[in-house]
Amino acid sequence: MRIAVTGSIATDHLMVFPGRFAEQLLTEQLERVSLSFLADRLEVRRGGVGANIAFGLGLLGLDPLLVGAAGVDFAEYDAWLRAHGVDTSEVRIDERAHTARFVCTTDQDQNQIATFYAGAMAGAARIDLAAVAERAGRPDLVLVGADDPEAMLRHTAAAHRLGIPVAADPSQQLARLDGEQARRLVDGARWLFTNEYEAALLQEHTGWTKEQLLSRVGTWITTLGPDGVSLAAAGAPAVRIPAVATQDIADPTGAGDAFRCGFLAGTAWRWPQEQAARLGCALATTVLESVGTQEYKLIPSDLVARIDRAYGSEAARVAEPRLVPVP
Repeated sequence: MRIAVTGSIATDHLMVFPGRFAEQLLTEQLERVSLSFLADRLEVRRGGVGANIAFGLGLLGLDPLLVGAAGVDFAEYDAWLRAHGVDTSEVRIDERAHTARFVCTTDQDQNQIATFYAGAMAGAARIDLAAVAERAGRPDLVLVGADDPEAMLRHTAAAHRLGIPVAADPSQQLARLDGEQARRLVDGARWLFTNEYEAALLQEHTGWTKEQLLSRVGTWITTLGPDGVSLAAAGAPAVRIPAVATQDIADPTGAGDAFRCGFLAGTAWRWPQEQAARLGCALATTVLESVGTQEYKLIPSDLVARIDRAYGSEAARVAEPRLVPVP
């Protein structure tokens, strides 16, 4: 199965402030805030949900096609992705803008102040998915991840028009979408991904109840953090898959993207959804234990062992033949 991953491509500039933001904020001056925080650590990481998901699928040997927009500074990132099994031939390069950038400062209480610069991502709306399919080959599945909102709508409509199954993953862009846009993005999706907060926000934006949403999608996958994942479909009870436990959380960023990688890989291998979700949970925990969304090492024997400990030997036995050949 060939998966086209549409979504943002970005670099993350992550800083740590060793104090507390709250101690610097004066209640009587909140209308005129002018603050500067001296950070004692800076990490520059590759990111963007489209690139993160494509990276994971590449590590799992799926040859994903990344469809998105990047800027004049993309060359090094491009080489990194290609070296890890991602087809970047359909990334649109804007020679007049920089690749999207996420700048975030975290204080010692884990409060965050962040800014997102869209940059070249604004050009994603000019990508024609039908033309991409002609040049790169028709994909078997299109994941529509967080991106320029107009691009997300355009890719969704094009995939439906071409008869290609859609995995809808609006995530952080839900806050920017109005009701009609949210309905257009999820209606008819084969798979719908949200976390628990986004699930409630999606119902609010669409005006649809949970039952109405389930009647319009195939399977609704809701990630629940340490409580695992829920798989829901119309006319059937929801299935809960427990998380793969860890006591060594280094950075939560990117765990949701990693879950999607594992779930989509299992889907491509025609595993039952529960088994695909187990791989997703195992990969998510692997990412939790490393800093950065693309800095983790995928070790097949480790993934098999995690699945064995969390779900039993039969689940590990099913996974092992697919994972062992992964380089």
